[in-house]
Amino acid sequence: MPSDVKSLIQEGADLTDRALEELLATSDTAPASIHAAMRHSMFAGGKRLRPVLAIQAAATIAGHVPGGIERLGAALEMLHTYSLIHDDLPALDNDDLRRGKPTCHVAFGEAIAILAGDALQTRAYEVLAGLDCPPHAAIQIIGLIASATGTVDGMIGGQVLDIESERLKPTPQLVEAIHRAKTGALIRVSVVTGGIYGGATATDVAALDTFGRKAGLAFQIVDDVLDMTVDSAHLGKTAGKDLATEKATWPAVFGIEQSERDAADLIEEAFAALSPYGSRADGLKSVARYLVERKN
Repeated sequence: MPSDVKSLIQEGADLTDRALEELLATSDTAPASIHAAMRHSMFAGGKRLRPVLAIQAAATIAGHVPGGIERLGAALEMLHTYSLIHDDLPALDNDDLRRGKPTCHVAFGEAIAILAGDALQTRAYEVLAGLDCPPHAAIQIIGLIASATGTVDGMIGGQVLDIESERLKPTPQLVEAIHRAKTGALIRVSVVTGGIYGGATATDVAALDTFGRKAGLAFQIVDDVLDMTVDSAHLGKTAGKDLATEKATWPAVFGIEQSERDAADLIEEAFAALSPYGSRADGLKSVARYLVERKN
């Protein structure tokens, strides 16, 4: 990836990691097992793309990176990581590799892994409740994130659709519904809430929502393609799982070449939603471009 995008993502990730280090209890805080498990999964090498999107969305609206935005990013990353811990459990995707390291239940056992996911979720909302922004903005942010991680068009609902669709013949409608909910919703809400933290108006929120929906779907399409074309060592998780479990994926319906074209088209459509912001949206656009050009 270009060096400017790389540094942009790295700076956002570093900012997020410093906040996470401060916000999460240390591994020797009693009860030590749960805190060690939370940190194992939080600091296993994630790209921090959702916090970076929130940071760049805030910068698009405010014209600069507003102070304290890293706490919103940290909360979003806690929610993302909680979902990964639970997704990897034997009862769901039954995976033993995540971000190139043993999954939480492999390292700490199922009981602690379940509770570590629960604990990251509750800690995320505790952090969101203390955001350094006007109370009405904090309440809006909390409501939107709760909805995006919930059962109706949200992350949990998408996971249920994903489980129930295994070994069924995938349709375009089903695959899009799964992707928009399971992965896309949290990406979209990261963009929207970052904008709200930066002072977004209702018009701004609508534009960021459109951008986030399209970029989120593109991200998951690329994820599906990578699962079929990249080995586990480069992917950081078990490759080929989607095919092995006959999951409803974009390439399963449209093929790899069409999937790559669809992801590229979605990013161009996402960019169109940001046209009113001119060069202020360059950072957000460059991160979105990375989402579809990444190789892991």
